[in-house]
Amino acid sequence: MTALTDTDMVVVAVRALCDFTAKCGDLDLRFTPSPSALEGMLGHRIVAMRRPAHYQRELSLSGDYKDLRVRGRADGYDASACQLEEIKTYCGKLEAMRENHRQLHWAQLKIYGHLLCQRDALAQISLALVYFNTITQDETLLVEIYSAHVLRLYFECQCESYLSWGRQESAHRATRNQGLSGLSFPHAAFRPGQRELAEAVYKSASYKSASTARCLMLQAPTGIGKTIGTIFPLLKACVTQSLDKIFFLAAKTPGRQLALDALMSIKRAALVDAERAAKPALALPLRVLELVSRAKACEHPDKACHGDSCPLARGFYDRLPAARAAALAAPHDGILDKNATRAVALAHNICPYYLSQDLLHWSDVVVGDYNYYFDVSAMLYAQAHGQWRVSVLVDEAHNLVERARKMYTATLDPAHLATARQAAPSAIRRVLDRLQRSWLKLHEEQKESYQLHQQVSQDFRDALQQTSSAILEHLAEHPLGIDARVQEFFFAVLHFSRMAELFGAHSLFDMTLNQDCQRPAFLCLRNVVPAPFLAARFAAAHSVALFSATLRPENYYRDLLGLPENTAWIDIASPFRAEQLDVRVVKDISTRFQHRRDSLSPMIDLMARQYAQAPGNYLSFVSSFDYLEQLLALFSARYPAIPAWGQSRGMDESAKKGFLERFTPESSGIGFAVLGGAFAEGIDLPGKRLIGAFIATLGLPQINPVNEQIRQRMDANFGCGYDYTYLYPGLQKVVQAAGRVIRNESDRGVVYLIDDRYVGAQVRRLFPSWWQVELLQARSQLSRSEGPGLLRVSDQS
Repeated sequence: MTALTDTDMVVVAVRALCDFTAKCGDLDLRFTPSPSALEGMLGHRIVAMRRPAHYQRELSLSGDYKDLRVRGRADGYDASACQLEEIKTYCGKLEAMRENHRQLHWAQLKIYGHLLCQRDALAQISLALVYFNTITQDETLLVEIYSAHVLRLYFECQCESYLSWGRQESAHRATRNQGLSGLSFPHAAFRPGQRELAEAVYKSASYKSASTARCLMLQAPTGIGKTIGTIFPLLKACVTQSLDKIFFLAAKTPGRQLALDALMSIKRAALVDAERAAKPALALPLRVLELVSRAKACEHPDKACHGDSCPLARGFYDRLPAARAAALAAPHDGILDKNATRAVALAHNICPYYLSQDLLHWSDVVVGDYNYYFDVSAMLYAQAHGQWRVSVLVDEAHNLVERARKMYTATLDPAHLATARQAAPSAIRRVLDRLQRSWLKLHEEQKESYQLHQQVSQDFRDALQQTSSAILEHLAEHPLGIDARVQEFFFAVLHFSRMAELFGAHSLFDMTLNQDCQRPAFLCLRNVVPAPFLAARFAAAHSVALFSATLRPENYYRDLLGLPENTAWIDIASPFRAEQLDVRVVKDISTRFQHRRDSLSPMIDLMARQYAQAPGNYLSFVSSFDYLEQLLALFSARYPAIPAWGQSRGMDESAKKGFLERFTPESSGIGFAVLGGAFAEGIDLPGKRLIGAFIATLGLPQINPVNEQIRQRMDANFGCGYDYTYLYPGLQKVVQAAGRVIRNESDRGVVYLIDDRYVGAQVRRLFPSWWQVELLQARSQLSRSEGPGLLRVSDQS
């Protein structure tokens, strides 16, 4: 019989094999929250350090069954004792662990046991599950001795269960790559600048050595098609670079939708090409999965995630195989967006959110939010780290600084403590009282309402740990759970404890006193430099491309995001002409807080005059909802004939959609919105849907004690305190908002930048290079024109 070559084999990781074959029964999340990836790695190191010097860590093992190759890394092996170990970290009570969790752990260990027995011709082996408590650092060993024969039979049984699916997946991979090899750009031609962008992404994914850039920062103007221009080259690189998956990460829902639309257009164009060439109808069997949060996907938010509470968790793993097969074969053009996934899940009576978690393993492109890769316990990062070869696209990457800061910031609100205490059973209430006493001690010496502290005291960290342990023990004894308010506070305590352990120069610890002196202070571990946390995420990917219309200045994003030193930075020249966009700086109006009341009247007169000269759709951006409401009220009262509508606080998705639907090619009016909000970026209103914008703010963050502390930390770390804290974040929002006006090469429009500070050279250096700016004086040079309430610019300077 001829031996199979590597290319003939179906390859699967031990973890993936066991996830597929060894899970059964209910979905059950009643066990303790998992430690973070960092805590897990630390736990593994501690266990290994306790072992003898000859102990082997991360033992690479592989073995074959028919045309299936199974490989992975066992955690540790003591050859003298002939004992193979699988280390699992946890917190809380081990007795609370569900049987299906342990069954999965034993399955992995037995597979590794067979592979080692096969490699070293062992007759039997001792297998040890090592459970390491990350809080107490205690070890619990569960040891069983197996013969090589029993382990071989178990291995073959698991492989046989997976083999048919594995062959199907291997065939899918081959067909996918064949389709991608012949893939053509889905449009007749690249837009100006789009080919350069695509080539840069492809080259960064095709780096030749460690010194070659595999991380890329791409600044490219709005409207040139960055989404499809970055996805397409990475699809081509899947073949040449043996990529398993592409992760497309977006800051907001519109970004995810643009990616899904781009992928759909690529698939449809490939299908048309295949039909023309008389090839098989399924030209590009590309599987695309959209990930959404559990809150958005949950069908029963009032129920807990276990079979005793939620009907979609009961028997989840028993029904999962049929749902998985149906999802990947369903007639949705290979695009498993949230609606398609939900439909399949409910048809099989299982949870949509956890079905999407499983489908992640079998998808080629995953579209989701930043947090799925960059967060503390990011799912995509955990899955990709050492398991998949992935390339990552970061859409509207200027948002990543602020989003990452939030991911690595932790707060404790005394109001939440009080609410949790009211809802807690007596056993937990006692430990919450102890936490409150420890909390009150933190600010006994604090004289100011806001104050920075050098560290979180060990006493308070111990109190947090005692609180989380007590709640975990209660959960173990009462598996039906606890009140949602206690649970929410519990997760806040866990996150704060985790970030306190990682506290350093990248973060601030500040306290804000309450007016009620009987209540503890508001605590915040405030991350200001996410670079130390993100660096590992960039290193784990095969390549990363961060793209946006506003990634200037380069050093700001390099420093704060922790990008590798050899990261390439490319600025794609704009295809737009200066004459397409009239950029007008109004230099005699101040929108500073103390001048806002005086700014209202001349601003609305200026807007009305522009509307009279060129009726159509405009957006007006201001710095706050209070400012917006004042401006809109005065505008509507003075110019009632001009349609006007405003963004409101806490708009839901349908309200946002209604706001945007007022911008049609036939309509006209002015929409009022907040700079940096939902309508200042990530929306596409081409042609007559939007012909102008008024931006009445520099978008600078408010000067307050918190931002001043951040400024000082930016000065200490980078020597650029004001710029990094105020100027660059503010002007990035301005340029993004202005970018809503010109979306293609046929658009024409106008942007008014209303504030005297726009005149400064330091500010104007941050404008796009293709802008040509003219200066206006509104107050002294606006005179009454014919017709009620209309204004005319009599001169320009």
